Amino acid sequence: MQYDPIKRSLGSVFNKSTGLRKMFYRLLDGLLLRSWHVRRELRKWKAPENPVILDAGSGFGQYTYRMSQYFPSALIKAVDVKEEQILDCNQFFLKLKLNSRVIFEKADLTTFTEPGQYDLILSVDVMEHIEEDVKVFHNFYESMADNGLLIISTPSDQGGSDTHEHGHDEVTGFIDEHVRDGYNMEEIKEKLRNVGFSKVHARYQYGKPGHLSWLLSMKYPILLLGVSKIFFVILPFYYLLVFPVSALLNWFDVKIEHAKGTGLIVTAYK
Repeated sequence: MQYDPIKRSLGSVFNKSTGLRKMFYRLLDGLLLRSWHVRRELRKWKAPENPVILDAGSGFGQYTYRMSQYFPSALIKAVDVKEEQILDCNQFFLKLKLNSRVIFEKADLTTFTEPGQYDLILSVDVMEHIEEDVKVFHNFYESMADNGLLIISTPSDQGGSDTHEHGHDEVTGFIDEHVRDGYNMEEIKEKLRNVGFSKVHARYQYGKPGHLSWLLSMKYPILLLGVSKIFFVILPFYYLLVFPVSALLNWFDVKIEHAKGTGLIVTAYK
């Protein structure tokens, strides 16, 4: 299944006004378990005065928006390879009058470097899409200021990409855009250390409670939307029932230290 077209359809529905767009971000914050884990790491960060932040793979801009609220004195650059999302996010942040300190630019992370620039680099659900991951990790390291923090959220190799092999060459699943079947925890830690990062820490997300939440709040509804757009009408009623259960499961997933999980949250310092 192609996941991106469904995400774009949902985004267009909530893009009619700034109020709807903010509501969309709040919904994503509540439904997406990775957002819970990322927000936990952001709240723990001891930001310097007037921090400079890079959102590396900004997508719809929900994490850029959240960081602009958490760190009101920050200068934030958000980059993505999709030009239509860059244009859309720049227009939205202009309407919010945040464009003086938040800018979106098109960039390829395999070539993007701004030496010594960033106190924080956030990369959420990006690295699983990039074959040349070590080059990107090196670029992150070069672009960070001393004592800068890198936060990565990515699928693990325990089913995080939800792909299934058929024969020698065909790989299909809920998400077809990934170039790897998730990261092994020790593998990604070693790659980050090899390019120079220190204090590298990784923990599992999407343990048993988080995986169940993901099935209820993301996979099943998006599969239905892939069948027919008529399910857009049913979706609000579905989430009225599911959201409280999903939120409770997400809370448990953040609080529990998991022995295994289908996602990883990784932090590293320069």
